[in-house]
Amino acid sequence: MSQVPTEYYLVLSAIIFIIGALGVLMRRNALIIFMCVEMMLNAVNLSLIALALQFGQLTGQIVAFFAIAVAAAEVAVGLAIVMAYIRHRDTIDIDEINLLQG
Repeated sequence: MSQVPTEYYLVLSAIIFIIGALGVLMRRNALIIFMCVEMMLNAVNLSLIALALQFGQLTGQIVAFFAIAVAAAEVAVGLAIVMAYIRHRDTIDIDEINLLQG
């Protein structure tokens, strides 16, 4: 049984993070931006777990588990806020969002 090298996980994590960062920078849809931020968070969790497995420590896996739990709560609250704003303003375009003006 062959083991996958840690570098493969780190490269995959970097690719996922770059895709998420490009999505945040290039898109105007609030929901797509929200999903891209979650992709970036999952990429960081993947690299944290891969490095924890390489060094044989359980600490990285525990931290990643708590980060995933916090991300789940953040998704629930953040998605509720985005959906409430979309229903109130009838738009998902980020350029049209201006909370400082009435």
